[in-house]
Amino acid sequence: MKRFVLILLALFPALLLPARPREVSDTLVFTPQWTAQAQFAGYYVAKDMGFYEEEGVNVQIIHPNVTQSAESRLRSHLSHATTLQLAQAVEIAANGVPLVNLLQTSMNSGMVVISRRGKNPMEQRGAKVGIWAGGFTQLLESVVKEANLRFEWIQAATMVNLYIAGALDAIVAMTYNEYYQVKQAGFNLPENCIYRLADHGYNIQEDGLYVTREYYEKHKELADKFARASRRGWDYAEAHPDQALDIVMRYVDRNHIATNRILQSLMLKEILNLQYDPDSGEKEYRIRPDMLQLTNDIMLKAGLIPRPVTLEELCR
Repeated sequence: MKRFVLILLALFPALLLPARPREVSDTLVFTPQWTAQAQFAGYYVAKDMGFYEEEGVNVQIIHPNVTQSAESRLRSHLSHATTLQLAQAVEIAANGVPLVNLLQTSMNSGMVVISRRGKNPMEQRGAKVGIWAGGFTQLLESVVKEANLRFEWIQAATMVNLYIAGALDAIVAMTYNEYYQVKQAGFNLPENCIYRLADHGYNIQEDGLYVTREYYEKHKELADKFARASRRGWDYAEAHPDQALDIVMRYVDRNHIATNRILQSLMLKEILNLQYDPDSGEKEYRIRPDMLQLTNDIMLKAGLIPRPVTLEELCR
C-alpha cells in the first residue's frame, strides 16, 4: 500500500501543492460614477478580498475626475465598466450607445430635493436649485419639467457649502450622501422641506453596473466573472459592515476625499437598505420591468429620449 501511494505521488506531483487562485489573465478597468465613497463599497471589497482575482479577472478601479466623467471614460473606451443610474442608462441607450446591465444593485431611489427656505421645494417655482456638475438628474429634470416649475439649475461639484451659505433655495441630494452632510453641518431638516422622489410615484432604481454592448459581445466571460465577483463583494459588505468600512476608508484616504468615518458608515447603511426590493423585501439584483417602463414614460414625456428602451436591450 505504501509503495502504491509513493507511485501515485510521483505520477501526480500537483497533489503535493496547495490550491491556488485561478490565474489572473484578463484586465478590466472599472470607473464608478463618483469619487471614492461607501456608495461603491461592494466593488472595493471584491477587489481587496481577492474575489476578482479568484475569478481570474484583474480589475483596475479608476475614479473619475473633473476633466473625465465615468460616462465619458466609458464612451471613449478608457474604461470598460461603470456604474449608472437607470435613468442615465436609458438616456445613453436611447441615444445610440447600446449598454448591458451586468448587475443592478439599487432597487430604490435615494434622490431627494431639500429646501433651504423651510417649505416644500416642489412649490418653489423658479427656485435656484443646486445639482451635481456630473449630472445624474435625468429623472428629476423630467419631473420638474412636467410640473412646469422652471427651476434655475446651479451646477456645482458639491452644493452643500452653497446650501449652508444660503446661496441656493434648494439642493438635489441623495439620502446616503448630501442629506447627511447637511445634517452633520447642524441643520434641522423637517419632512415638510424634503421632497422624496420615492414617496411621490417616482421610486425608480438607481445604481447598476454597465458595460457597452460592443464590449460585452467581445468579452462575455470576463464581464460575467466581473459581475459575479462584484455581487459577492456586495453580499460580503453587508455581512461584514465594519470590515467593509475599513476597506472604504482606505480608498477614501488614498484618493484624498474630504469625509469622515461617521458619514461613510451612514452612507453604507443607507446604500445597503436601498438594495432591497420594496415589494419582495429581497435583494434581487435585477432591473424591474415596471420601473424601466416608468422611466421611459417620464423621460419620453419630458422629451429627454427619442424612444423607449426595452428590458431586452439592457439584459445580458
